[in-house]
Amino acid sequence: MSSSSSDASPSSGGIPTPGTVTLTIPCSPEFVGTARLTILGVAGRMGFSYDQVEDIRLAVGEACANAIERSNRRRGGPPADGQTPEHSISIRSSVDAGRLVVEVEDDVPSGNAAAGAAAAALGGAGDDVNPVELGALLMEILVDEVSVEPATEGSGTRVRLVKYAAGDS
Repeated sequence: MSSSSSDASPSSGGIPTPGTVTLTIPCSPEFVGTARLTILGVAGRMGFSYDQVEDIRLAVGEACANAIERSNRRRGGPPADGQTPEHSISIRSSVDAGRLVVEVEDDVPSGNAAAGAAAAALGGAGDDVNPVELGALLMEILVDEVSVEPATEGSGTRVRLVKYAAGDS
């Protein structure tokens, strides 16, 4: 697990200065709490209400859970006890004066089918609702903007979550 950050401390106006916090975790359920705690710290410093912070934390947790589920499906089940997960998840939180942008990117090879299914879930779930679609629907309810696309390196998926500060949406 690695992390890096730049100064996101409050400026004289009480709004954090622009900055980015990045956290990389193994693609495993026991690390989702770490991602949620990191987002708690970032969103809490931005002056979001308690409920808004909880919404952001839950949306990030859902994005991580979707990556973990895809990884487990790809390998045929979760890693055995003591076995290191073969994939990772990077969470980048970009802070500016009016919004928080969180990108949850995994390196789980998914091909166009899985990324397409996730994107289709954001457009509207069909009759056959699966956990990825439920997670996508939940993310749409919790934050102001959600997009799903292939990761920048061509392998994996990137979920982009945007939450606007009060009065900026």
